[in-house]
Amino acid sequence: MAYKITSKCISCDLCKTVCPTNAIKMVDERPWIDPKLCKNCVDSIYSVPQCKAGCPTYDGCVKETSEDYWENWFDTYKNLKSQLTNKTDKTEYWKKWFNTYSQKYSEQLPVNG
Repeated sequence: MAYKITSKCISCDLCKTVCPTNAIKMVDERPWIDPKLCKNCVDSIYSVPQCKAGCPTYDGCVKETSEDYWENWFDTYKNLKSQLTNKTDKTEYWKKWFNTYSQKYSEQLPVNG
């Protein structure tokens, strides 16, 4: 699901310069996001879409919403999965998480005496 340029766009061209897939084109002197090229920056080094992150109005680039429940669900899943798998060392991340959680949990257990 691609992003789109809204009427709040001030045509500063910042989104065009930061888009990693070059999906932002000029049509009739207004920026337009090619939905075939826009990947929402998923499966890239970025954790957020760069057009939205670079927009000075913050509302100049917004995600196109779909009425399809499953399309929205899978987009959310892909985004969350990409954030998780982009951890530099997943094993260490989960070990640290487990150790922290298990320690806090064991502190809450009643002591039999």
